[in-house]
Amino acid sequence: MEIILYDSNMMRQGVVENHTSLLWTRKYYEPGSFELHAPLTNDNVRLLSKGNIVSKSSSNEAGVIESLTFTESHEEKSIVVSGRFLSSMLDRRLIKQTFSFSGKVEVAMRQLINYVTPIPHLVLGELKDYSETVIFQATMKELLSIMVKLSKSSGIGFRVVPNFSSKQLSFEAYKGIDRSIGQSLNNRVIFSEQYANLDHVVYSWNNQLLKNYAVIGGEGEGSQRIYVTIGSQQEPDLRETFVDAREIRSDDFTSQEEYLDALRQKGYESLEQNIEAESFDCITDPNANFVYKGDWDLGDIVTVNKENWGIQLDVRITEVQEIYENGGMTVVPTLGFALPDTVDWSE
Repeated sequence: MEIILYDSNMMRQGVVENHTSLLWTRKYYEPGSFELHAPLTNDNVRLLSKGNIVSKSSSNEAGVIESLTFTESHEEKSIVVSGRFLSSMLDRRLIKQTFSFSGKVEVAMRQLINYVTPIPHLVLGELKDYSETVIFQATMKELLSIMVKLSKSSGIGFRVVPNFSSKQLSFEAYKGIDRSIGQSLNNRVIFSEQYANLDHVVYSWNNQLLKNYAVIGGEGEGSQRIYVTIGSQQEPDLRETFVDAREIRSDDFTSQEEYLDALRQKGYESLEQNIEAESFDCITDPNANFVYKGDWDLGDIVTVNKENWGIQLDVRITEVQEIYENGGMTVVPTLGFALPDTVDWSE
């Protein structure tokens, strides 16, 4: 596998052929990441420089070098670079003016790309015309954070695909395929001991952050303040939270109902961040029974059956880590939602 380097203007710089390992982590709802280890040579120092773009042969993904470490001693001479995939460049832009929207999520994503200061080389890719809808408002928010929220609330992924020949980066939305056992439209994919495609399985469940009922506060003061609610009040599982949405202004919407829907959307975003986290991590042979990128891929919904634990779930593949070492590749998919490492209390 070739690792090809380009500069920030998408001009080819050369190939790193002597790397010792590469961790290539693909993510559905946010930018993926990578970490590359290579010998500390003059060529590698030149190629693996700040801001350069790392690309794999036969891949439509690439990442930007955001961190590098040189190590030189009697025992070791190495360089380690890491960074995130190209969609991470969306965090360089701010939604400065109020953006109010009611319509399809994919259209909102595309309009936001044109709403901010242009990103060099970035253009809009093919419109897929997905049907999921949203009503929301954003002011002085980082573009990437809004994209991630739209993605998680709708189930629509997003990515930036490079075309180094035309020197263009294409923003596009995409959706995984439902391959779970309960549907009949697509080929089913099952991870289980029966299919010998589960190894070193880690199952995690945690509900300490779970909230399922939100009170959202909008404009106004005291008894004149506008409130809406979403979720279920059914006991014994009621878990309430308050969402301050005072920054959403009714004057920016064509009707009162649109404004109330925008408040509800803010509530849904909060509940999406306070979920019951349930996930499987496992190692699988990319060519065993169900072939990686052939039978299943990032974003697809599959069935996991761990019979001796009494667990069967239909879950989305939210992350795939490709590990390249010693001339081989190992694949580690994450199935479902893991518990966030940190909680952002500012949102």
